[in-house]
Amino acid sequence: MRREGWHLTGVGSVTMKELADNLTSTRMRLLELLVFITGAGAVYATIGEVKEVIGEDPFIFLRIFTTGHDPLPSLVGFLGFLIPIVAISLGFDSVNGEFNRRTMSRILAQPIYRDGLLFGKFLAGLLTLTVMLAALWIFVIGLGILMLGLPPSTEEVMRGFAFLLSAIAYAGVWLALAMLFSVVFRSAATAALASLAVWLLFAFFWTMLVTLITPIIAPADPYNVASVLHTVEIGQGLARISPNTLFSETTLAFLNPSTRSLGLVLQSQMQGAVNGPLPFGESVALVWPQVTGMLASFIVLFTIAYVLFQRQEVRA
Repeated sequence: MRREGWHLTGVGSVTMKELADNLTSTRMRLLELLVFITGAGAVYATIGEVKEVIGEDPFIFLRIFTTGHDPLPSLVGFLGFLIPIVAISLGFDSVNGEFNRRTMSRILAQPIYRDGLLFGKFLAGLLTLTVMLAALWIFVIGLGILMLGLPPSTEEVMRGFAFLLSAIAYAGVWLALAMLFSVVFRSAATAALASLAVWLLFAFFWTMLVTLITPIIAPADPYNVASVLHTVEIGQGLARISPNTLFSETTLAFLNPSTRSLGLVLQSQMQGAVNGPLPFGESVALVWPQVTGMLASFIVLFTIAYVLFQRQEVRA
């Protein structure tokens, strides 16, 4: 019991200390300012187009998140780009920074265990991202109420909140990846470059690689429908290895209620289907595999980082 009490106290102490450092650091304030400026700019640029469909669309508030205005992308497009950068900036030096400052041995000399230290740092980073994203979500909703002059419906709030949770899970994947590289590499610069390289791979090059690899793995016979469907399914499976794809599909289902499928749908499968938006519960069921995939990804990445950190030698 005594060890468990010390362990929980250590996790709590590390979490609160790291959370305070994250929220008050100049790096984090600059990133928060960047996110809020881009978010406000994206919302302000799209409000005019959203106002034009008031009364025609029952989910007018969801359009604030998904509507873009040239040359600016939508708010969701901005977040898909900025969330990994913010998460990586929080995690790339979380562990190796302690080694480089020669403070790791002094921290572990306290009643703080290795697993408690790593878990506390991860929890603090995830809480920081949660605070930032929740504040941005509330800011966007408030700005929408102010400029549109009407409140969101209950279903719009539920869908927006589900999108917020999926964004936090998406951020957790990149935070866990950055912490993994922070454990593997003693150089913070190397850890940052490795994390950014993985992000660039999935953000810009993964779709092209999937397009090239899929015909090699599962060549399609153009005269055989089953063969073509199999090739498409293989391509979709490979594409969903990317957290970006999982996040974009989750966003599509939550913020666009008319989305009824995330894969290839045959005309015969659409016969007898009821037109109109999906209920919120069915949209959740539609993207539950994607949400589970993001949660599983950051759990696996954190577990690998935990095992490697437990085996590292800590010298004075």
